[in-house]
Amino acid sequence: QVHLEESGGGFERPGSSLTLSCTASGDIFKGFGVGWFRQAPGKERHFVAGVNLGYDATHYDQTVKGRFTISKDDAKKTVYLQMDDLKPEDSAVYYCASSRLGTSWSESNYDYWGQGTQVTVSS
Repeated sequence: QVHLEESGGGFERPGSSLTLSCTASGDIFKGFGVGWFRQAPGKERHFVAGVNLGYDATHYDQTVKGRFTISKDDAKKTVYLQMDDLKPEDSAVYYCASSRLGTSWSESNYDYWGQGTQVTVSS
């Protein structure tokens, strides 16, 4: 199985930046997808960004494209989500998840999930 651990969440003012980290361990290999999802209170969980281990292509939801950047360290099996120009609408619990079939916008394709890290953006 795969263990995922998110870190880096916190409270930020609008317009500031924050970087989240997701460290994976266990049976995860090149070609596996790692995605970031977020869920705000009372709303469904949605895809934010994704990348495949060992590959360069990245994918973003249009609501964050241009502000958020996903990156990774393949050797350390760590994926980052750099969030710039944060807005109150970005407030949510952010989850890291892994997919055996590569990154996808659909959470049904992901097998393992981290516990989540809270991001709050408020003035």
